[in-house]
Amino acid sequence: MSDEKRAVVLASGGMDSATAAAVAQERGYELYLLHTSYGQRTEDKEYACAREQADYFDAADFLHLTTDHLSKVGGSSLTDDEMDVEEADLESEEVPTSYVPFRNANLLAMATSYAEANDCDAVFIGAHSEDFSGYPDCGPRFFDAFQRVVDVGTKDDTQISIEAPFVDWSKTDIAEKGTELDVPYEHTWSCYRDDEPACGTCDACAFRLQAFQNVGVRDPIEYAECPDYTEE
Repeated sequence: MSDEKRAVVLASGGMDSATAAAVAQERGYELYLLHTSYGQRTEDKEYACAREQADYFDAADFLHLTTDHLSKVGGSSLTDDEMDVEEADLESEEVPTSYVPFRNANLLAMATSYAEANDCDAVFIGAHSEDFSGYPDCGPRFFDAFQRVVDVGTKDDTQISIEAPFVDWSKTDIAEKGTELDVPYEHTWSCYRDDEPACGTCDACAFRLQAFQNVGVRDPIEYAECPDYTEE
């Protein structure tokens, strides 16, 4: 058995999880990347980006799971073509239509199984403060509760820490840290609507563009529209 620490990273293909992978690597973990396709509109692009990130970070393993039960359950504009992806509203604290019901519990459960099977010490997820203002499964209380589930539901000699390093950070903080760590943001995707180019006007694009604009760094992906979201 290697003495090197191991961590599963929930690799969505987006900039937050890519930055979480970089932070885990910076902390000395060997990376096991887990990517899930659940019927989201941009699943092909997200998979391609996650695969590129696995190569970039020289991950020990890359596991791709298809979890289409989330799209069959429905209730989200990310998985239901009958629902429109809303235009960006960066001030709203309402749960947006892009919320996939209880998604992170599903993903963290799979990540914990993967971690326990591979003697990993931690599971990293890139959720941040601007997520949990609208998504109930992205906040500190949720991760604290899930940690208790992991502690109770795994073998007695299993110790897996649920790590959400950005839970108190803004998207701008993440972009700043990722730029410092040379995260390959050209191999990340955030848009809720389109595979390429990114729309630039959904919530995910708006938060991402705002973060890069605040940091003063050009976002390396292409957008159909590129509004100015800079904070005043």
